[in-house]
Amino acid sequence: MVGDRRALVTGAAGFIGSHLVEALMSAGWQVVATVRYTSTGDIGYLADLAPDRRPEIRLGDLRDEGFVRDCARGVDTIFHLGAHISIPHSYVSPRDVVLNNVETTVNALEAARNQGVRRFVHTSTSEVFGTARTPSIDENHALHAQSPYAASKISADKVVESYNRAFGLGTVTVRPFNTYGPRQSRRAVITHIIHQALAGGPVRLGSLAPRRDFTFVTDTARAFMGAAEAPDAAVGRHVNLGTGSDVAIADIVAMVGEILGRPLEVVEDQDRIRPATSEVMRLTADNRLAREVIGWQPRISLREGLASTIRWIEANRSRLDAQDRAT
Repeated sequence: MVGDRRALVTGAAGFIGSHLVEALMSAGWQVVATVRYTSTGDIGYLADLAPDRRPEIRLGDLRDEGFVRDCARGVDTIFHLGAHISIPHSYVSPRDVVLNNVETTVNALEAARNQGVRRFVHTSTSEVFGTARTPSIDENHALHAQSPYAASKISADKVVESYNRAFGLGTVTVRPFNTYGPRQSRRAVITHIIHQALAGGPVRLGSLAPRRDFTFVTDTARAFMGAAEAPDAAVGRHVNLGTGSDVAIADIVAMVGEILGRPLEVVEDQDRIRPATSEVMRLTADNRLAREVIGWQPRISLREGLASTIRWIEANRSRLDAQDRAT
């Protein structure tokens, strides 16, 4: 029975994590959510959830093995989303990103192994593939780290793979392709475009040529839940999560302008241009395995998802501006 299911969600205060917690709670799961401790006690976007959708929140640090082990007591599923996710930050502080993403994954895996967790759903990223060598990327595509962040995720993925093979842990690794939607950081390209468009000025961007496969966040959260509930055929697998089609960043700019009813001026921003050999030019998911082993396919169209994201940002602009001033 779902009502008897108890999950630990690491990185729960963030963008995808908060949507996953909300979806789990709505489906009747009991949820323990880890949030990085700060002196302010900030619980991030979990504060946006309705009172009857609030999980049991644990404040701490995923680098603390004892903390993670305590959080995992009594759970049957771990969704591991906690990580440093900024690609630009990985160029500035590669050691911090690599050590954090590998160590926190090991701690979560050890907690799962010691507590007899049934299913461990690990979050990877399409960045592990680098620039595509085929028009559509399936799970057998070569791994090619083009940033320290990508290298950290490949390393973490391989550690997860080893725990399945060495210890029989029921792992499923999901690889989202460019999730977007409400609650996403302004650093992400779609929210970056929308915030600037709503401000009325030009949109400052790096390269407009890269093509990405964008998935709305509620679809991604459903996929995580599907990975948790999937039959044993999914165990030990890596599963790509995407729509199966890609668009150029220039196309996103044009579509946001269409939704807002005006064309958007674009100005090149050198700070958002990656090193030439680090730019990933195209990422498109082959999502056949996701359909086959976890019974998932996306439901929200790009235009529908962009409109929803615009509405959320419009409704929260003053709050988001205050957050920016505080950082």
